[in-house]
Amino acid sequence: MNEELIVGLDIGTTKIACLVGRKNEHGKIEIIGMGKADSVGVNRGMVANIGQTVESIKLAVAEAAQKANVEIVTVNVGIAGQHIRSLQHRGIHTRKNHDDEISQLDVDALIEDMTKLVMPPGEAIIHVLPQEYIVDNEQGIKDPIGMSGVRLEANFHIITGQISAIKNIYRCVERADNLRVDELILEPLASSDAVLSREDKEAGVALIDIGGGTTDIAIFQDGIIRHTAVIPFGGNVITEDIRVGCTILKRQAELLKVKFGSALSLENQENEVVCIPGLNNLPPKEISLRNLASIIQARMEEIIGMAHYEIRNSGFERQLIAGVVLTGGGARLKHLPQLFEYLTGLHARVGYPNEHIAKVCNEELMGPAYATGIGLVIRGFQRTSSIPATAPESSVKGHSKEASKVGILERFKKLTGNIFDDEEIQ
Repeated sequence: MNEELIVGLDIGTTKIACLVGRKNEHGKIEIIGMGKADSVGVNRGMVANIGQTVESIKLAVAEAAQKANVEIVTVNVGIAGQHIRSLQHRGIHTRKNHDDEISQLDVDALIEDMTKLVMPPGEAIIHVLPQEYIVDNEQGIKDPIGMSGVRLEANFHIITGQISAIKNIYRCVERADNLRVDELILEPLASSDAVLSREDKEAGVALIDIGGGTTDIAIFQDGIIRHTAVIPFGGNVITEDIRVGCTILKRQAELLKVKFGSALSLENQENEVVCIPGLNNLPPKEISLRNLASIIQARMEEIIGMAHYEIRNSGFERQLIAGVVLTGGGARLKHLPQLFEYLTGLHARVGYPNEHIAKVCNEELMGPAYATGIGLVIRGFQRTSSIPATAPESSVKGHSKEASKVGILERFKKLTGNIFDDEEIQ
């Protein structure tokens, strides 16, 4: 098979999803294989049990490989969790040859310098994202290549994570049938590629990805990523609240949330009830849907409040012309956009990964729960299309959107002496 295939592996708190994609003749991405497994070894986006996570990855990858009828060797993996941090930094590169125009090599040198920043102990750089360039004090330049200048500067958005958390992800993936990580990608960046259009990012938009363990935030304005944050609460906390509040089993609480849950209690009538089978011949339990929605609304108000704080803290709240886009499994809650609009005053809608995707047989894939997995596939195609076949892996083209991976595995080795065994990497 000569066609290029990209595999996205979303290691989430609730599920592990593996998606195999290819481009059709119209440039749209077709998902030709999808596998998923329950995620029992991941807690709030971080690997808590290596063995259980490896088994779940094996199940998801095997199912996707069988449906796509291909052998999966390399994967693009998403990373999230409350250990993720972001910071702003300015880099400066003084050019030696003043007569030549600014080239891709100058941009690469500037980005490479950012990957060498000294991080706090135990942290490593995951992404170096150029925001805007400055050439000889001329600001607001998105693409400096071809210009004349001596002093090349850039403002960078740098995303970091714990080395131990990154190491655990690599180990899990590589112990699952000797898979190899092609690229490690921050999950809200992947989700943004799946559900946001170029116009959204230009106008100003806040993406809020409500997963099982965490809620990830990415804010774009003028086509540039401006702010990222991770809130350590997600759909699993809501399920736990329902379990405790209604005194039922966790699986029953999850079903209640998915089938009957609402983020607005007043949208349910007081006489609407649902019956839960009793345990050990006990009588069934009747649960009011308004009470159920009250439990959900209380927790969602807390999560929305934290998200709104991050949006205000970014300084771009008044510049979000496209409003807020909700995605992830938690975005399937009924009346969630209305609650978000009521509490924040920002326009809100649910984002679906359907702009870049060809028609699929499995309608479940078109839901917000698979935005991250589809975004990992999209990002893989963006990277391969922006790097010529003859160019080294560290070359960067299309740099105004994002610097490509610059030997991330090698950087981790230098930082830790060699945190990976050689036989595990090969």
